[in-house]
Amino acid sequence: MTIKQQKMYIDGQFVDHRGDKWIEVLNPSTEEVISRVPDAGVEDVRSAIDAAERAQEAWEELPAQERGVWLHKIAAGIRAREKALTDIIIAEGGKTRALANTEVLFTADYLDYMAEWARRYEGEIVQSDRRDENIFVFKKAIGVTTGILPWNFPFFLVARKAAPALVTGNTIVVKPSQLTPNNAIAFAEIVHEVGLPKGVFNLVTGRGSVVGNELASNPKVGMVSLTGSVSAGEQTMAAAAKNIIKVSLELGGKAPAIVMADADLDLAVKAIVASRVINTGQVCNCAERVYVQDSIKDAFLNRLTEAFKQVTFGNPAEKDALDMGPLIDEVSLQGVQEKVDRAVSQGATLVTGGKRAEGKGFFFQPTLLVDVRHEMDIMHEETFGPVLPVTTFSTLDEAVNMANDCEFGLTSSIYTTNLNTAMAAIKKLKFGETYINRENFEAMQGFHAGWRKSGIGGADGRHGLEEYLQTHVVYLQYQS
Repeated sequence: MTIKQQKMYIDGQFVDHRGDKWIEVLNPSTEEVISRVPDAGVEDVRSAIDAAERAQEAWEELPAQERGVWLHKIAAGIRAREKALTDIIIAEGGKTRALANTEVLFTADYLDYMAEWARRYEGEIVQSDRRDENIFVFKKAIGVTTGILPWNFPFFLVARKAAPALVTGNTIVVKPSQLTPNNAIAFAEIVHEVGLPKGVFNLVTGRGSVVGNELASNPKVGMVSLTGSVSAGEQTMAAAAKNIIKVSLELGGKAPAIVMADADLDLAVKAIVASRVINTGQVCNCAERVYVQDSIKDAFLNRLTEAFKQVTFGNPAEKDALDMGPLIDEVSLQGVQEKVDRAVSQGATLVTGGKRAEGKGFFFQPTLLVDVRHEMDIMHEETFGPVLPVTTFSTLDEAVNMANDCEFGLTSSIYTTNLNTAMAAIKKLKFGETYINRENFEAMQGFHAGWRKSGIGGADGRHGLEEYLQTHVVYLQYQS
């Protein structure tokens, strides 16, 4: 098998790094090395930031509609490479073919969607207290922005950070995860093919401790956006504090799913399982813990157990019709195993799964835990894997209180056929998103943002676009 040696993309060119260290990228389904990417140093990062700074003024001077045209060109380039990009995501991320293909097409759609904001984002004219004065609120680019990407939706996250940044007149430097960099390099290849002005989009590979730290702490950077763990968010905020720059963070989640006695149980089971096993449970807004009303516990668990037993997994490159692939790496697999073992030692009952699958690859069996108490660690610590703990409640207030008893606040869900119950839950749930009678998956025109340790700022829609803008207020006094 040929191991591809990748390059970084800086100032409109694919370049080698200045050091001699490399990072090997594994296929999580086979544990084979599939590529090597530069383990960049600080000077490489500074070179990319300098290129972004040089390009930014001319880029901002372009009419927003022209900037949007470039996003449309990149989207078209993505669609032209649909299968190849899907295969890259499968190989390095272990996604099922259906999910990888969805990610590719959703990314193209997202670029088109953000491009259409070019003619729509706007400032204001505010009424003045003085005669013959107008107060203008201009919305302007921040300047050089940086994006630090995760490995779980790596291709889409390039666009989620770059598209709103570019259409509003910013330039960007992105760092893909060292676990899944190949798809981002393919994105850069498309950027290069369409002829985007040099320096507008730059990509540096490497480790968060070096590349990520410089992207957050460099004085030429005006905003850093990170999607990752709470610890990574803490480190990014600390680095950014040096220059008091804007920080946008999407961090962890521990999404509760509340199932009321009047719920459509078949719908609830289908949606919860889909939300739990998507990307092998490696999604921040996955349903992570279930609270089922005690009067329907047995009926719900019977259906849920059967659904978990039907979940299929394997190497997505060898079989298309799968529900799950592998976990991303050995460290993740061991972490999931430790959480399951601890839950069982604390009194939870293992119904399905609970251990690593035999053979090569980082596969973990779909796992259902019952007899779980709310105070157990498994109900509070994020579990990035196909593990679902279930406990019971008596009243809606009890369920909501347990749901809110968490350091995270990204997503939540409730299953009920009673509108009053749904509205009461919406009023009391302390999460950035709530899904009612459906799986946890956000829309590009919404606003994906968490409360508490799930992050600050957010992405998508008009509000996500405005994350990349700053205001300039002008007081214009004139003679009439």
